[in-house]
Amino acid sequence: IYIPLSSRCNLNYEPVIKIGEYVCKGDIIGINRELNFPIHSSVSGFVVNIEKKYLSNGKITNTFVIENDFKERFRKKLGKKRNISNYKKDEYITMLRDNGITGMSGSDYPTFLKYLNVTPKMLIINGVESEIYKSCDNAIIYQYTEEILETIDAIMDIMDINISYIAVNNNNQKIIKKLLKYKNTYPNIKLYGIEPGYPSGYERNIIDEITGQNYRKDPKELGIIVHNISTIYAIHDMLLYNTPVTDRIVTITGDCIKNNTNIKIKIGTSLNELINYFDGYSKNKVVVIAGGLMMGTVIPNDNLIITKDLHTISLMEPKENNVSKCIKCGKCNEVCPVNLLPIVIVNNKNIAKKLKINNCIECGLCSYV
Repeated sequence: IYIPLSSRCNLNYEPVIKIGEYVCKGDIIGINRELNFPIHSSVSGFVVNIEKKYLSNGKITNTFVIENDFKERFRKKLGKKRNISNYKKDEYITMLRDNGITGMSGSDYPTFLKYLNVTPKMLIINGVESEIYKSCDNAIIYQYTEEILETIDAIMDIMDINISYIAVNNNNQKIIKKLLKYKNTYPNIKLYGIEPGYPSGYERNIIDEITGQNYRKDPKELGIIVHNISTIYAIHDMLLYNTPVTDRIVTITGDCIKNNTNIKIKIGTSLNELINYFDGYSKNKVVVIAGGLMMGTVIPNDNLIITKDLHTISLMEPKENNVSKCIKCGKCNEVCPVNLLPIVIVNNKNIAKKLKINNCIECGLCSYV
């Protein structure tokens, strides 16, 4: 297992262990001193080395290599909490920080920061699968429906939030039917259908659809907290056992693997080991994309590790690159979900900031067009 000492959102962690030490599952490996935000071991075993590996954004980082002893030892005795709503606000926020909970749909942003300096009025759960091939959130909603709803209800109780919405694709009847079975049990948790299409899962789009409101920088301005389904599932285990994120569900997909699937896997597992589990690639040449096809990052080789933010691994056969030069047709302007003018920006790089390039969400639609 390879535990990285930096994250996708550019947090760096100071090591608190050394090579040769024995660690238990859930032990702190390193800490970001600025936020007092830790990273944890996902297994028990000895720390045997430091190696460089790729994160999901293509960044190379040092990782602590831990030899898994498969004993799953925790340093503290685990006991289930009967009522996961039985926490105070400050206690809940501290638990989010101490257990290293982050945005698990790609941002890796520390979740506890969403609750600072805000009086939340609404909770929105983003269950929209708009990224091509990604299906891990749908799998979690369907497989762990009760756990997801119980966790949303608990957060509402803890934070005094009166209403919440679960946003899902409105054409996913299987999930809609499953969630509607619980509408009387959780009357303050509403279901909201979002029109399918890419990138309909974009946070601004969902908030605008549900509330008709917009914000400048952060949903907190509207008193709204937004979580991804995978993050809610991680919060469930945190509230139940007071444990950090040690695994996640990942979509493994593409035309270079025999079985497209969603798999629960340890944080820090290497892609090489994962592919061996699936009996190797089904094609001779493979392009590894960390993330979905549109927003994912091509990794130069398969030296990739599973991190908290990595929701999809797309394994694709190389295709001939037939990119043509821009003919200034302007279609990129029409498809941009944040109303930028890519055709103007690409030809006026010196004034890119004035053209609000920082609003770009890197959806890739302009490149695709």
